[in-house]
Amino acid sequence: MSNNKKILRKFLKNKGAVVSLGLLAIVVFIALIAPIIAPYRPDLVHEQMYKLPPFWSAGMISDFLLGTDDIGRDLLSRLIYGARVSLGVGFVVVVLALSMGLFLGLMAGYIGGWVDSLIMRFVDILMSLPSILLAIVVVSILGPSLINGVIAVSVVALPGFVRIVRASVMAEKEKLYVNASESYGASHIRQIFVHILPNCMAPLIVQATLGFSDGILNVAALGFLGLGAQAPTPEWGAMLADSRAYIETAPWLVTLPGLCILVVVLAFNILGDGLRDSFDPKMN
Repeated sequence: MSNNKKILRKFLKNKGAVVSLGLLAIVVFIALIAPIIAPYRPDLVHEQMYKLPPFWSAGMISDFLLGTDDIGRDLLSRLIYGARVSLGVGFVVVVLALSMGLFLGLMAGYIGGWVDSLIMRFVDILMSLPSILLAIVVVSILGPSLINGVIAVSVVALPGFVRIVRASVMAEKEKLYVNASESYGASHIRQIFVHILPNCMAPLIVQATLGFSDGILNVAALGFLGLGAQAPTPEWGAMLADSRAYIETAPWLVTLPGLCILVVVLAFNILGDGLRDSFDPKMN
């Protein structure tokens, strides 16, 4: 049995990871077809329809299954469009952090010496600060917005990618196949991108999955603090911040966005654990 088939078989045996993958596929599908299935535009205000309760409460109106917010916008539509924003944020965070992490990690692990020391001291400085505090500092410098929040969270996620890439490259470059390719005159570019990098992808896939959930959670935290997505963007963290004043009078306004964040982040974490167990040779 090939190694890829063993990894797939190991992953399929992990029921939690498979269910999480299916759940995330459903969320992604909903986000992609949001304009089709959402009853209304996320920024459409319905006059005199303020804080209507969801379908399980008395006094609900059938036109608004999950009720409305404090200014009369349909909550279901905003949650559906919010999936677009949150998943898009997680994807961009992973792409930015992975790109920068690959570059710095490859340089540190392959070149070594003072280049390695300089890059890793920079990483140590980033890791010495609490992640949310570092994100707040970056957003405070750049200004509060969703794009700046994504940049800030990407900076926060960078050290994890750099350290994983560096460790993987340092382990791979000492192996015999790399020495053999060097003896045959392979260039440094060929050694890095043809021989070393493909064998470093397994831990990067796991880190990217976990970084997806961290990106969503950190951007939601910035949105809750008013430093991320700005009104009227339907971002789950910003929706929590806008509705916290109504936690007693209209608890569904806080509960539903919070549940969306909880389910998606938990699914990504369980999926990441499943991938880690599948790629780890010690678990086989």
